[in-house]
Amino acid sequence: MYNYTKLNNITGWLVFAIATAVYVLTLEPTASFWDCGEFIAASYKLQVPHPPGAPLFLLVGRIFSLFASDVQHVAYMINLVSALSSSFTILFLFWTITMLAKKMVSPERMPSLGETIGILGAGIVGSLAFTFSDSFWFSAEEAEVYAMSSFFTAFVFWAILKWENKAHEEDSDKWLILMAYMVGLSIGVHLLNLVALPAVGFVYYFKKYPVTNKGIILTFLISASIIMVIMVGIIPGLPSMAGWFEIKFVNNLGLPFNSGTIFFIVIFLSALIFGIYYSIKYQKHLLNTALLAFAFILIGYTSYVIIPIRSAYNPPIDENDPENGISLISYLKREQYGDRPLLRGPFFTAARPKYKKGDPIYRKDDQKKEYVIYHYKEEPEYASKDLKFLPRLYSTQGNHINAYRRWLNLKPNQKPTMGDNLKFLLTYQIGHMYWRYFAWNFIGRESDIQDAGTLWPTDWFAKNLPESLTSNKARNNFFMLPLILGIIGMVFHYTYHKKDFAIVAMLFFFTGIAIILYLNQPPIEPRERDYTYTGSFYAFAIWIGMGVLGLADMLKRIIKSETARPAVVTVLCLSAPLIMAAQGWDDHDRSKRYHSVDSAKNLLNSCAKNAILFTGGDNDTFPLWYVQEVEGFRTDVRVCNLSLLNTDWYIEQMKKKAYLSQPLPITLNYDNFIQGTNDYLLVMDSPKYLSVGALITAVRNKDPEIQREMEGGTFLNVVPSKKLFVPVNKEKVKQLGIVPAKLESNIVDDLNWSLSSSYLEKKDLIILDMIANGNWERPLYFSTTLQSSNFLNLKEYMQLEGLAYRLLPTKSGSPQGWVNSDIMYDNMMHKFFWKNLDDPSISYDENFLRFPSNARHNFMRLAEQLYNEGKIDSARQVMAFSEKVMPDKSIPYDWASAISISMLFKLGEDKAAMNIVNTMGKRAEDNLKYYLKNNDQSGVQMNATIIQQLMFSLKDAGKNDAAKKYEDMLSKYEPEIRSKFKFSSEQEEE
Repeated sequence: MYNYTKLNNITGWLVFAIATAVYVLTLEPTASFWDCGEFIAASYKLQVPHPPGAPLFLLVGRIFSLFASDVQHVAYMINLVSALSSSFTILFLFWTITMLAKKMVSPERMPSLGETIGILGAGIVGSLAFTFSDSFWFSAEEAEVYAMSSFFTAFVFWAILKWENKAHEEDSDKWLILMAYMVGLSIGVHLLNLVALPAVGFVYYFKKYPVTNKGIILTFLISASIIMVIMVGIIPGLPSMAGWFEIKFVNNLGLPFNSGTIFFIVIFLSALIFGIYYSIKYQKHLLNTALLAFAFILIGYTSYVIIPIRSAYNPPIDENDPENGISLISYLKREQYGDRPLLRGPFFTAARPKYKKGDPIYRKDDQKKEYVIYHYKEEPEYASKDLKFLPRLYSTQGNHINAYRRWLNLKPNQKPTMGDNLKFLLTYQIGHMYWRYFAWNFIGRESDIQDAGTLWPTDWFAKNLPESLTSNKARNNFFMLPLILGIIGMVFHYTYHKKDFAIVAMLFFFTGIAIILYLNQPPIEPRERDYTYTGSFYAFAIWIGMGVLGLADMLKRIIKSETARPAVVTVLCLSAPLIMAAQGWDDHDRSKRYHSVDSAKNLLNSCAKNAILFTGGDNDTFPLWYVQEVEGFRTDVRVCNLSLLNTDWYIEQMKKKAYLSQPLPITLNYDNFIQGTNDYLLVMDSPKYLSVGALITAVRNKDPEIQREMEGGTFLNVVPSKKLFVPVNKEKVKQLGIVPAKLESNIVDDLNWSLSSSYLEKKDLIILDMIANGNWERPLYFSTTLQSSNFLNLKEYMQLEGLAYRLLPTKSGSPQGWVNSDIMYDNMMHKFFWKNLDDPSISYDENFLRFPSNARHNFMRLAEQLYNEGKIDSARQVMAFSEKVMPDKSIPYDWASAISISMLFKLGEDKAAMNIVNTMGKRAEDNLKYYLKNNDQSGVQMNATIIQQLMFSLKDAGKNDAAKKYEDMLSKYEPEIRSKFKFSSEQEEE
């Protein structure tokens, strides 16, 4: 005699074991790109990452890191947190599907053997389909918060179904309290879990009350209100109330710091305890349950206490410096990221708003022993005619405006209508940024190129596809089997259990489309955002499981046996997750990928001892934080992120010592760069050269001579001239030995140059401060991955030494600066790391490939310099080494390869050069045809540029006959390009 409960438990754990094995085998062994390096570093030493912090994730990550065998194993162990979180998600998904399936098959009795096979088959197929779904698998392999967030969603949804089964029992409310605690804990990971609460609310309503239209509406409103209470009333609301008491007690009553916060905590907890006591004394059951749930949400939320505690110790990673209640509020509200309009706001064509003074911003003043107002929030006021309902076209960034126009096919200066607004919502925000991702997971994916589409049936056996697609490991074809199975499951679920269908549909909507409406995404994202919607894909996986029961029901007349039918259907339906696994394994297997960390080490090794290194965005900086904080690699170099250097708290941190790095030579005071001060400086045009040192002194002393009154009575500092100079002490420079002997004659009396921009940002002012007052005692480096504007037009004074430029008091006469072949050769050939870049079995996505491409370009520049110096053999060695560590079979030729062709010809490597030309030329033309056919402007532009570069490189090498081929190729396609993208040039000019 079989035992259903025992079989259900054992099978669930077997599915868990399969998922765990999959995720462990494909796990990334080190820190991946984006936020992973930051989270690993912050977990390892319990530091403070970007808002809103994810403290519970950090605590769990820290525990796992304790089991690492050495520092290089730490990243793997913290990545393992995501792997296990994901496999536990699969476990609870399995049990969720079997609970829902049992309610349909045998709600009041133990199921028969045939029914048990069907129920367990549904659980196996649905949970394994989600195991191998593209977006969920991606998050399972790296130290990000989304895997753990999915676990909390899965657990809470499973727990409410468990409560539903036990609601008749006297102590059933313990499940509700447990759920509340898990919701509170989930806040310390990510807020995505909260959007599952409406589905939870409907489970409670359907179980406790008769179903009416009024009841459904009321349940929806209450559920939505609970989300708002947590998101607004608890997360930032309670700290905001504590902050109000704190300011009143300190500023008005003259009491010590933290007295108001302590008073608020005491009063609040006393009120909560009294409420619970009152509910028990007077037998207010619902009130008691609500207050206990509220209390346990707060207990879970207390993981956030770690943020101000650790911030108070001023760790190297201390973003926003939330060490007191006032700064913590801003941190929790994520104020540094700004707001997006949701229900009412302007289009990008709205008239420029006026700004009114908003709420004051306080900071702690230890000298005055009070909180002082140092700035006011600025609130835009638009004319009422410019405020639209549900504004989707709100961003005024230039590249966003161009993208809006491309998506909507708007001509220059054409104003969008409300119809255009809704079209953008449906086509881009819902269509491109949700349904496209949904299709990736259950239909198939065209490639891993940014904005790649879905592999529809018309693409399954398409001919004449470019090699870039046919060889792309992320080109996955599921033959629509998961989608078809999910649709069958939806229909079956709706037909036989409308209440449960409504609950799953609620989960599907709120973790998908509702998030789209809330996020209000702009038309350009730095990377794909599919990981945001895994909760919705989780809900659809439930229906994939139901599809097993639905298909078995459809085959009743064909397969009569009640036992054989569900077994046969389960085996047939298992083809869906098996195909997903087979198709997705090669692009999800990260077990041999190391270059994210190697690239960080290479950048640090490009710098001399005690250097200051300016970097750009997340992928430039977070891997560097990881290797310094975790592996202790090159901690003498101070990494200075330029996007963060626009904030006062980060500048203040740069003025402190960190490991082997002394404070940065910044002479400006806190009140010179505090938020709202010197955020921007206008640059005036003048024929006179301006001393940078004098400018910094004037800013530091708040000299009224450089202040200009702006509209509204505010004052703004100005830079009186674009022409700047910094005196150079030649003798000191020579004593320091920072300039190569062969360039000593080129040491200048002054750095003099002209700014190209009409304004400076705060970060630019800080860089100028360090240049003017650093006295060349610490090397200043700029990463080669920075945007050109970040070099402040100083490149002609810079020397390339690897993957970074060093600022030197020597003028090269070239807009690209010097190349120090001796230092750079030693760095790139001997000190850099290239682990597994030559392995064609490893999947490197588009983001990953940008870093080898940058290295390729710098290999070419090194070879070019060696050639110019007559070191022909060394130049050949450099080009050969570049090909060896980054061969085309693993790192496909790119724009840097096209540029390097002329150098290969100069070195007499005609065969190698023509191999690159022929390989890239064919690929580029095939790509161009494909992207023209599919009206992909960015793809067309990229490949037309490659063809053009091949032509230029061949002409430069004197290979005019070969160049003519590519010149004719461009001429052939130019009319079609101009015809299809006729507005692009006008939009770019605008």
